[in-house]
Amino acid sequence: MKQDDILARVKEFTEVSFLDHRYSSFDYCYNYFRENENNKILEDMEKSCAILGFYLASWGMYRGSSFLLQKSYRYFIDLVNYIASVDRAIWKIKPDKFIDKESQELILEIYKKVKENIIKDENQERVLITKIMLGVFGVIPAFDTYFCKAFKEIEPKTSRFTKVNEDSLSVIGRFYIENEYDIVSLSKEIKTNDFITGKERYQYTNAKIIDMYGFVKGTKI
Repeated sequence: MKQDDILARVKEFTEVSFLDHRYSSFDYCYNYFRENENNKILEDMEKSCAILGFYLASWGMYRGSSFLLQKSYRYFIDLVNYIASVDRAIWKIKPDKFIDKESQELILEIYKKVKENIIKDENQERVLITKIMLGVFGVIPAFDTYFCKAFKEIEPKTSRFTKVNEDSLSVIGRFYIENEYDIVSLSKEIKTNDFITGKERYQYTNAKIIDMYGFVKGTKI
């Protein structure tokens, strides 16, 4: 699964990520949930819901026939309550752990709980839940159409990337291990921007770099 185009593909993504581009809504969402302790997230519930909602809108979750079109951002209260209950160690998990059963179980449990707190019927969940987990925790790539297309081609024998499960997590974990140098280098180089000052804040997580790579690569397949 060694790839020689990671630097080039990620560069294509970052070339349009200026401060008021929709892609930068990830920065502002991740910054907010990463820097604020859980009690702060709960104390300013309206802001927490609004930031999460606008990030999801920027990233396409309010378009077409999405059930979220019928909801105000107050709908996210249950989800924000759950986010505030998650052990903050989740922000430190790296993709090399995706091959470990314990980490797989943790990620899949968070996936399940996020789903329970936002999807109340049979709406398709894979893209929405992974985008929430990416924007809040930076722990897993968003399993959108382009990302899944790219990784299905990279490792077609292990996972079809139709679900977030042990197989798909293992593929991402092995991909990270085999391309660790490029991914870590980009993670150290690319940082989130502060909403007010525009200055750099947190390093992009390794999972976010993988997300960017998979998205751009998928658009070319």
